[in-house]
Amino acid sequence: MRQRLDQTDWKILAELQTEGRMTNVELAKRIGISAPPCLRRVRALEEAGLIKGYRALLDAKQLGFDLTCFAMVHLDSQAEPDLMAFSAKIKQWHIVRECWTLSGDIDFMLKCIVPDLDAFQKFVSELTSLPNVRNVRTGLALQKVKDAPEIPLERQHA
Repeated sequence: MRQRLDQTDWKILAELQTEGRMTNVELAKRIGISAPPCLRRVRALEEAGLIKGYRALLDAKQLGFDLTCFAMVHLDSQAEPDLMAFSAKIKQWHIVRECWTLSGDIDFMLKCIVPDLDAFQKFVSELTSLPNVRNVRTGLALQKVKDAPEIPLERQHA
């Protein structure tokens, strides 16, 4: 798909990932085209799967989720059925906001958002009791240094 994107498409993507809530008229104005072709392009980018969705970014602390924690999980077995079983269990825990499989000595990295340390300790206890979990290392986030959910588009179409 990268080859079929023109400069206007790249501008649309850059603007929408910065502020996905703007109207189509405002988006068209910012990128320098009229509203109808802008809307057609946005819909085409959505249909192609380049735009996966839109959401509001909430303030976790103001909503009572005071801690961001990480858990690094090492499994006894990395056989596909064991990885699938662990993944299925992780998907059930709402405090797990991101889960990544990794290469190296850590199999999974989990990012958790919890109201307090007790909630995280309870989660870790449940996590370590799962079958196939060899060990779990944890870390509490002290301070967010960078939070850049946007994709660095300027390098892709320069």
